[in-house]
Amino acid sequence: MPPEPVVEPSPDERKTEVTPRSLEERIRQQEILAELGVFALQGASFEELLTETSRLTASALRAEFCKVLEYIPAEHRLLVRAGVGWAPGIVGVASIGADLGSPAGFALRTGKPVISNHLKTEDRFRTPEILAVHGIKRAMNVILQGDGKPFGVLEVDSRSEEQFVENDLAFLQGAANILGMAIERERYESHLKAALERHQTLLKEMNHRIKNSLTIVATMLRLQAAEHDDKQLVDQLGEASQRVHAVARAHERLYQSDNVEMLDLGNYIELVSQDLMATLTDCDIRIDVEKEIIVPTDRAISLALVETELVTNAAKYARAGAKGATIWVTLVRVDEKTAKLSVRDEGVGFPLDFTPEKSKSLGMRIIASFAQQLDARVEIQRHSPGTEFIVTVPLIPATN
Repeated sequence: MPPEPVVEPSPDERKTEVTPRSLEERIRQQEILAELGVFALQGASFEELLTETSRLTASALRAEFCKVLEYIPAEHRLLVRAGVGWAPGIVGVASIGADLGSPAGFALRTGKPVISNHLKTEDRFRTPEILAVHGIKRAMNVILQGDGKPFGVLEVDSRSEEQFVENDLAFLQGAANILGMAIERERYESHLKAALERHQTLLKEMNHRIKNSLTIVATMLRLQAAEHDDKQLVDQLGEASQRVHAVARAHERLYQSDNVEMLDLGNYIELVSQDLMATLTDCDIRIDVEKEIIVPTDRAISLALVETELVTNAAKYARAGAKGATIWVTLVRVDEKTAKLSVRDEGVGFPLDFTPEKSKSLGMRIIASFAQQLDARVEIQRHSPGTEFIVTVPLIPATN
């Protein structure tokens, strides 16, 4: 039930005569409430919902004016957030006091609806200037709740000599309740959006810090390698530095992305390949990737590290280290659930019984480990000349 209204003490204003016309109006009002409810559920923008509520409310009550007043606590004012019938420069600009001396302020402060059918002779409240300027003779206000605290007031105004009655007030409160639920949803979605933005900002900052830390580790490994004369040890430290730096580059690309939870795999592989090309200056890396293959970030990183190992390995062994070696990196979608990454070189190739799982090479063991983590299949195709590694990977991890 709506709260007890504050009405003028005239018995005529409390009386609601049931006539065919008034019954027809009540039915129409219920239809409009249903229409407003459907509109609220259709996903209209918040501003559209405020404006449509104003329009439908004014139409249902045969009034020329209606407005949604938003309470601005810092100014202790009610801003005309949306409305119909008002002169230019009112909506979004004009405001009225939110104190007990104004009808809207009283409704906001007490939670009680207000009917004022004779503003000229009203002695309970002052008439806001906006109403006087527009020649308003009667007004009705109800509070707009939202997310545990009042959003403001829904007010309908008219220049006519007719009177608002309690049935009209019941309709107005119904419209306010529907709008109030939409306001709660809007605030809830805004809170979720803000929380998500904070979460993504933190993730970006985390990836930035990880990248910096890994870069420091890679630099320390290179410095350590420079202090030794043992070529095998120097090579091993150099390879370790390259691997750490590859992980750092992967995280660098992440904090530059707008979405840190999902990535376009094609874009990501292309960027990682370009980074590798800048590092492996003796190789020509030709990149051909399909875009808009969206995958979870952790899977994109793992596959990018597999690619890094494959490209580094190809650069190391293709043409026995000769300059100008060409490496092809290809990514295609197989179907809705699967993609295929290929790295091909023109090297001398591997023995026929070679498999990444049985290899003693650290790089190949890393590839085998990440492939197992991704539930991917690694195939080797031998060409004349060269070798092609094909990694077929599910886009979404299998559920346990």
